[in-house]
Amino acid sequence: MKTISIVSPCFNEEDNVANCYETVKSIFDKELPGYRREHIFIDNASTDRTVDILREIAAKDSDVKVVVNARNFGVFRSTFNGLRYATGDGVVVMLPVDLQDPPELIPEFVELWESGYDVVAGARSTREEGFVMRNARGLFYRIVNGLSDVWLEPSVGEFQLIDRKVLEAVLAHNDHYPYIRGIIASCGFRRIIKPYVWQARKSGLTKHSLMALTDQALNAIFSFTRAPMRFCTISGLVIAAGCILFSLISAVLFFFNPDQAPRGTTTIIVSLFFLSGIQMLFIGMLGEYITSIHNQVRGGPIVTEQERINIEGPARDPALTRDERLA
Repeated sequence: MKTISIVSPCFNEEDNVANCYETVKSIFDKELPGYRREHIFIDNASTDRTVDILREIAAKDSDVKVVVNARNFGVFRSTFNGLRYATGDGVVVMLPVDLQDPPELIPEFVELWESGYDVVAGARSTREEGFVMRNARGLFYRIVNGLSDVWLEPSVGEFQLIDRKVLEAVLAHNDHYPYIRGIIASCGFRRIIKPYVWQARKSGLTKHSLMALTDQALNAIFSFTRAPMRFCTISGLVIAAGCILFSLISAVLFFFNPDQAPRGTTTIIVSLFFLSGIQMLFIGMLGEYITSIHNQVRGGPIVTEQERINIEGPARDPALTRDERLA
């Protein structure tokens, strides 16, 4: 019997976590009876009753695994760590417990996976969200795909079913801040995209603030492209050439027609402020890369775990074979 693993990150979701468990279990009981279910919940140090509810669920269902983080490490780090505990032949990378990504698509994902696709990616073709956020996401994908060496399919998130060999390739990435959808896309493999409606949250509050979404967007840009630094280099050359040309023109005008030569403090002030702004922009871009490198070379675990339920031993080493993982 094949196993399908589902990874569900959560943070302060006491109103949704039980419903997520029951919904997934019901889908497997009715539509996927020939598959074993492995549901892995990753809690980001919730302060409400989420962990207590997960303990109750795990106590009565051994197919449920729970990892409780020592603090909130963010959804991407937590999910990536949860993938290390997945033992399934196929893995649903992320099913948030708010069920905005519909679990009802999992049987269809499994069917497409069984037909030979290594990656079955859900695409949020329609979003039940505000006009501003919807257009901001569209702008983000245009920027990333314009700069990146890897094509990210617009509206494809982490709600994907991937084959075991794809998971192994994903876990081989030693990244301190993994942008999971980008890593999956960079691995390649045979993929099919399944559109669906991304539903509005029915209960609880979203944990994705504007600052968190901005941080994720910058991480995607600086993780998958050299374009910002290349832009700095080219812009620096263009500005330097422009300054030299301006100096030569000013000198020529001064000798041939002194009255036409640019003069005064206005030109100097504008030039200084313009060049200072460009320098600060470039230093900021360079700082983003240096900070990312610094965090990477420091090493250490991607998350710190406080508790594991229905899990024996540490997270699986991605270098191990599947048989060694299951041993």
